[in-house]
Amino acid sequence: MTSDVHTAHTQSEPHDPLYAELAVTPEFVELRRLYRGFVFPATVAFLAWYLLYVLMSNWATGFMNHQLFGNINVALVFGLLQFVTTFLLAWVYSRFSTSKLDPLARDLNDRYEAGLNAKGR
Repeated sequence: MTSDVHTAHTQSEPHDPLYAELAVTPEFVELRRLYRGFVFPATVAFLAWYLLYVLMSNWATGFMNHQLFGNINVALVFGLLQFVTTFLLAWVYSRFSTSKLDPLARDLNDRYEAGLNAKGR
């Protein structure tokens, strides 16, 4: 079911020749390379960090139960660092995206919209 709100000039068709033309440009290739170059290593690093926390909680209970001060133990600190890591990663990605990805994406979007207007869509 399609909505009357969406029009042909605001959405790309699945096999839009204009999109296919832009997808092979060096700028688009660079945009994908930069995105993947950040996202894949960051995802692997974050998942490895999380897996380390889970594995240590299961098999290094003596270490994880070690009291640092008061009722605060290593496991609690590791758990809280998961949240810190999540927010830090989001902040770093936001800065990376703003400085590297967004300018390329804006340029490609402007070229796409100019192509739509030139073709009268």
